[in-house]
Parts: sequence; structure tokens; C-alpha cells
Amino acid sequence: MTRRILATVATLIVALSVPTLSRANTTAGQDLDDSAITARVKTALMDNKNTHAYNIHVETYTGIVSLAGWVRTQEEKDAATHVAQTVSGVKEVRNQISLHAGTPFSTKVGDSIVTSRVKAALVDNKDVKSHEMKIDTVDGIVQLSGFVSSQAMKEKAAKVAASVSGVQSVDNQLIVRPE
Repeated sequence: MTRRILATVATLIVALSVPTLSRANTTAGQDLDDSAITARVKTALMDNKNTHAYNIHVETYTGIVSLAGWVRTQEEKDAATHVAQTVSGVKEVRNQISLHAGTPFSTKVGDSIVTSRVKAALVDNKDVKSHEMKIDTVDGIVQLSGFVSSQAMKEKAAKVAASVSGVQSVDNQLIVRPE
């Protein structure tokens, strides 16, 4: 019970901070609706014993929910889709979660350094709006997720990430916002 309350409070804090970022082609009301959907999906994932919500990144744009991150089994990936689909306000779920076995602590430290380097490279690039992206690394594989404004930005982000030292490959799960 305490875990659920803490998870809900943490999710709401994150969700309510999201509308401060300006998003193209949406109203403040839509941003707030999307933030609430994101919070409800994240809470539902935390409540579900078949999903490890801390490994799953959730973003919403006009009712379209993007799930990204890493899980160990196809069953967990499928469960995440099912959970998200049952949340009120969700129009569509795009499950871009990758499958990956657990990694040792030393690899996780190296992955954190790679993630930091990729974030810095994306921030330095004028053609990429890095605040629109979630960047995560597992075993040198960099996953880019979130919603971006154009196909060109999606492609540029992948190219920039691939050029960073320590990146083995790029899993580009960025979604171009629907018009």
C-alpha cells in the first residue's frame, strides 16, 4: 500500500512538471491531459506484478502512449502493452520496449557514462531538440525514445548518438509526432 502511494505521488510530480515544456501543435489542456494519462499508465505499470515499471519509460502525445526501455521477457513486454491499453484516455499504444537480459553492475556504470556522453552530444547539436528525447543505454546499446517533430530530427539524433565513443549501436525508437 505504501509503495502504491509513493509511486502515485512520484508519478504525479513528474507528470505535472511535463506541461512546462512547450510542445508543438498542442494546447495547455492537451498537455495536461497527456501528463495525466502518462501518470495513470505509469501507476498502472507499478501496480502490475508482471511489469517492472522502473525499466519502462512512458510518454504520451495526444493520447498516443509510447512505451520504451528494457525488459527481460516478451511476456513482460506484452503485459506492459495490455496494462497501458486499459488506462482511460489512451487512444493507441506504441510498444517500443526492447528485450534484454540483466547486466552486471560494472557494465551499468559504463552504460551511464555512455548515456551522459550521448546526452551531451545531442544537447550540443543545434538540429536536435534533446529535451524531447529519453536516452538509455544497456550494454553499449543506446535507445532513443520519445516524440520528435520531424523525420529529419529522428535521423539526426541517431547519427549523433552513433558517433559517440562507447556506443555499440543505436536503437532508434523515436516517434515523429502525428500532425
